[in-house]
Amino acid sequence: MARAHEMKTLVLGATSAIAAEVSRLLARRGERLHLVGRSREKLEKVAAACSGSAVSTAIADFGGTFDAEALVAEAVRELGGLDSVLVAHGELGDQLESERSYAHAEQIFRVNLLSVVALLVPIANLMERQRSGTIGVITSVAGERGRPRNYTYGAAKGALNVYLEGLRSRLYSSGVAVTTLKLGPVDTPMTVGHEKNALFGKVPAVARDIVQAMDAKVPAAYVPRIWGLIMPVVRNTPEPLFQRLPFLSGR
Repeated sequence: MARAHEMKTLVLGATSAIAAEVSRLLARRGERLHLVGRSREKLEKVAAACSGSAVSTAIADFGGTFDAEALVAEAVRELGGLDSVLVAHGELGDQLESERSYAHAEQIFRVNLLSVVALLVPIANLMERQRSGTIGVITSVAGERGRPRNYTYGAAKGALNVYLEGLRSRLYSSGVAVTTLKLGPVDTPMTVGHEKNALFGKVPAVARDIVQAMDAKVPAAYVPRIWGLIMPVVRNTPEPLFQRLPFLSGR
């Protein structure tokens, strides 16, 4: 039987490098985990790295068809309740392909926005009823301004940021915290084809920042924190100037 003080946490997209490291950190402090991802083999590896904590797993493909209500209900049964959720799945997609193919653009929106909303509806309703809980959702600094190199992905994340703002205010009086985790680029397999620079975060530090932000129940956090200084400049640069600066508006 779970101890009364044992936190019960659902991690969605648990096989990403960042979510796997967050899961390991939470397991190390004794949280009970339910990990969801699309690869059974990868899930088993993440679960093994969380040894010492009670861990259950489930398979779901957030880019395809899945039953969000049933998935959340299963997590609650496995965990014996629900205290905290990290929504960590996402997909950059191919910007150029999204300009040629509506189907690809739609897929980017399905993974990064629509599947998240599908999951947040039952999660929010559950936590609102129990009048407690913490929800952390990984978005992106790309959602703060449309840039030619990733504006389809950025638009999906920007819409998610707005959705989370509304959800946070809706749940405020219920004592449920919603933290928007605005990630800058991180050196992970998802960015393997991207040229790296000093602004790329490292997985261990990024995971620690995510855990700290959710523990503190902050409304929004830039991860790494340096992006909290960079993005106001990017966001507020007048468009005529923005379009003349290749490092901002280039492909």
